[in-house]
Amino acid sequence: MNQHERDVLTIMKPVRDGQRTRAEAAELLRLGVRQVRRLQRELEAGGDGAVVHGLRGKPSNRKADDALRVAVLAAYKARYCDFGPTLAREKLAEVEKLQVGRETLRRWLVEAGLRERRRARGVQPGISPRRRPPRWHK
Repeated sequence: MNQHERDVLTIMKPVRDGQRTRAEAAELLRLGVRQVRRLQRELEAGGDGAVVHGLRGKPSNRKADDALRVAVLAAYKARYCDFGPTLAREKLAEVEKLQVGRETLRRWLVEAGLRERRRARGVQPGISPRRRPPRWHK
């Protein structure tokens, strides 16, 4: 349980005991009265664990299958290692019949060490960026 969830419990305890109104708790939590009512019902039904999100510690429901990841990385290594993520994604979909998003593929390639992160080029310290001369300056 993180600090925010502990704070919610300390604010909601007097509400459960009848020492604080839902409106006061709503103002302290920056929620609506209806949300405080919903939270109070959940706390009564599920105890203190009701403030913790149900998917904490579990993988996302949108997570791609590990078998798909292995197949995509194997195909990329075998045939498309010199392609960027966008073209590789298109070829994987056309030829290999493996559907994966471009950003997902890019992230998988970075994690597998098959592609390096590109960092934005910044201005080097001490060197001013070159600018073209004004149009009137000849």
